[in-house]
Amino acid sequence: MPITFGTDGWRDIIAEDFTYENVRRVARAHAQALRAVGGTSVVVGFDTRFQGANFARVAAEALAEGGLDVLLADEFLPTPALSFAVVHCGAAGGVMITASHNPPLYSGYKIKGAYGGSATPSLVKAVERALAQPEAYHGPRGRVQPFGIREAYYAQLDRQLDLNTLRTYRGLVIHDPMGGAGCGWLSGYAQHAGLRFDLRELHGQPGPMFYGVNPEPIPQNLGELITVLKGETGTALGVVTDGDADRVGAVTAGGRFFNSHQIFAVLLRHLHARGGRGRVVKTVSGSRVIELLAAQLGLDLLETPVGFKYITDAFLEGQQDAGRAVLIGGEESGGIGLGSHIPERDGLLNSLLLVEAVAASGKSLDELFAEIEAEVGFRHHYDRNDLHLGPGFDQRVLLREAQAYTEIAGHAVKSVKTIDGVKLLLAGGASAMFRASGTEPLVRVYVEAQSPEDVRAILQEATRRVLALDTDQPA
Repeated sequence: MPITFGTDGWRDIIAEDFTYENVRRVARAHAQALRAVGGTSVVVGFDTRFQGANFARVAAEALAEGGLDVLLADEFLPTPALSFAVVHCGAAGGVMITASHNPPLYSGYKIKGAYGGSATPSLVKAVERALAQPEAYHGPRGRVQPFGIREAYYAQLDRQLDLNTLRTYRGLVIHDPMGGAGCGWLSGYAQHAGLRFDLRELHGQPGPMFYGVNPEPIPQNLGELITVLKGETGTALGVVTDGDADRVGAVTAGGRFFNSHQIFAVLLRHLHARGGRGRVVKTVSGSRVIELLAAQLGLDLLETPVGFKYITDAFLEGQQDAGRAVLIGGEESGGIGLGSHIPERDGLLNSLLLVEAVAASGKSLDELFAEIEAEVGFRHHYDRNDLHLGPGFDQRVLLREAQAYTEIAGHAVKSVKTIDGVKLLLAGGASAMFRASGTEPLVRVYVEAQSPEDVRAILQEATRRVLALDTDQPA
């Protein structure tokens, strides 16, 4: 079967295509690509998905057979901890066995570069070439050794946080790791750092079925956390990490979902207030609020295709050229990274930074974002539809049709972006974006506007137009 790489590695259904033999194939190709650039070692980790530890062992053995020394995690890891381990251990690369936010039936093989971040497109292409043209390896076998990274990773978080401020917070924080790789890691850090706020864990036992939801921090998967926080007031908040803990979500007192665009904006403003400077990098699916806030703060903005690997490229450029250094980079799905950290998303660090922002201001996340809206003159409302379409659906037809739209739900199209998919910039600051997922068989429709009524109308009409192009839909 063909193995294809999406926006962040290879993902497939466990036992159907994600099998021991296919993991070996990918690991051998990965070893071949690393040997070609002089790599000698690699770090392998896994999350809480079904057979994760065994898939990691199979990958480690294949990498060792390919001549690489392998450090194999001695416990399930958040992806950011694995990525940090690559740098900390001086490895040539990393492997994370995870399907991130995908449904429980999936697992995946994420490739990390020596810099501790998502594989760049050039590295992914090298692995794909090796898959298509495998070379026999007859050199010495590498060693497989266990490793732990928890304490070193916690020390790295210490360097990224204002602990004096964080230690002043006395409110309630509920962490929902969704049964994923964040289980126990945030509470473990709080104990390590001597944090004294009321930290509770929801869905804190690791489980491959993720308590019956997909481990993605979006409202439909957070019903229990929202219910718990409905009875809270003030600065109480819930932070959510996805299946491998590289993405972050939030729920505020009163049970209000605080989306990834809002999180990005609050973190950007907070980091700037701490003295942080540098470029702001966002994927094209990100909010207009980020663009307006970056301009207000006098920071350069770079817009990329969807996929954190493109943000990683910007981080790496900034490491080579101080004039292009990145302060913060993020995507619509909740993956946010800091230039002072590793070039990687980190849901645990971002959760702590949200608490730090609340502690520093004495204001709730809702209040902080309301201030940003007032400052930039834009009221943010947002929603997204994920459309599972028939096998005969032609994405090219959708992209061609979308570029020709002159209006949606009465909102005139002012301009069109084709950085990734098609994003229509509409009258009144609204937008509608159409894009095929790189990790699942679906089309995503993203809508932002200045009122919930406009969001609903635009999303309904945009969705109707996509479904009308699906020949497999009933008439």
